[in-house]
Amino acid sequence: MEYYVGLDISLRSCALCIVDSKGKVCLERELPCEIEDIADCLEAFEHPVERIGFEAGALSQHLYFGLQSSGFDVVCMEARQVSAALSAMRNKTDKTDAKGIAQILWTGWFSPVHMKSREAHGLRALLSTRKALLKKTMDLANEVRGLLKIFGIRLPRTVKHGIFRCFGAAYDRDGWRSCTCDHSTA
Repeated sequence: MEYYVGLDISLRSCALCIVDSKGKVCLERELPCEIEDIADCLEAFEHPVERIGFEAGALSQHLYFGLQSSGFDVVCMEARQVSAALSAMRNKTDKTDAKGIAQILWTGWFSPVHMKSREAHGLRALLSTRKALLKKTMDLANEVRGLLKIFGIRLPRTVKHGIFRCFGAAYDRDGWRSCTCDHSTA
C-alpha cells in the first residue's frame, strides 16, 4: 500500500497528514517546521512514504531540498491550484488543509512547481541586495545634497567616492564657512 504525506506549512509549525492509497487518514500531527522534526516523524511511521507534498510558499525551497536530502520523494505544488481545491472544504484549519493536500497528492490532481537550485536563489539574493544597497546609497547622497544646499554648497551632478571628505573641514564651531574643496580632484 502507498502512503502520501501532506504538509500545511506556516512559519513556526506545520500540520502533517498521511493518507493511504484508499484516501484513509493514517496519521495527523502538528510539528515544528524543521526538517529534522518532519523527517523523524516520517521515519517513525511504520510504512514507507511514497511522496511528500506541500504548496509553494516562503519556506518551500528550504523544506524541498532538506527533505529530499533526507531521502524522501518531495513535490511542491502550485499554490493557486491547491488553494482552489482547499477552498471547497467547510472548515479551514491547518489540520484540514494538510489532509486536503495529502488527498490532492494521492489523486494526482496538481501541477508540480519547478524548484530552482540553491545557487540560483543565492545569486538572486545577492543581486537584489546589491540593488537595494545602490538605491539606499543614491537616496543618502541625494539627502546630503539637499541638506548642503541650505548652506549654499552645491555638489556636482555626479558625486564621486570620497567627495564628502572636504565638507568636514568646512564646518567649525561658529557654523558653516565657505567650502573651498576642489570637486574635480576628489
